[in-house]
Amino acid sequence: MAFFMKTMISNQVKNFGFGGGSEEKKEEGGTSDPAAAQGMTREEYEEYQKQMIEEKMERDAAFTQKKAERACLRVHLREKYRLPKSEMDENQIQMAGDDVDLPEDLRKMVDEDQEEEEDKDSILGHLQNLQNMDLDTIKEKAQATFTEMKQTAEQKCSVM
Repeated sequence: MAFFMKTMISNQVKNFGFGGGSEEKKEEGGTSDPAAAQGMTREEYEEYQKQMIEEKMERDAAFTQKKAERACLRVHLREKYRLPKSEMDENQIQMAGDDVDLPEDLRKMVDEDQEEEEDKDSILGHLQNLQNMDLDTIKEKAQATFTEMKQTAEQKCSVM
């Protein structure tokens, strides 16, 4: 706390122009060259800056691509469930260059969902086929089985 108060008072004194700032200027190093401050030569520093800018551009491009892929997924889901379109998603896809596809993981998920829906459709198709079967034939088979069981039970009961 004492250090904080001392620093705060010395900053106020510097602001009033009473001096006391010469010590800090010496501590800062006094050089205005950023390369020297980083401990590099000028060429190394420029190469470092160029590399940093390239990495930032790559990260920004990857980020834009991911945003566009997510927007593409949202568009796909909106179409699937017949929801209203979003202009923001369409803009993000256009910003990425319109060559955006779903990410591989999401594509697998969508494909699995479609397969499940097809399976459900096929099960429903089977149920509909059962309904189309001849109900009279099913009734006759059920009656015959019931009659057979009834006769077997009567034979066993008569023995007792």
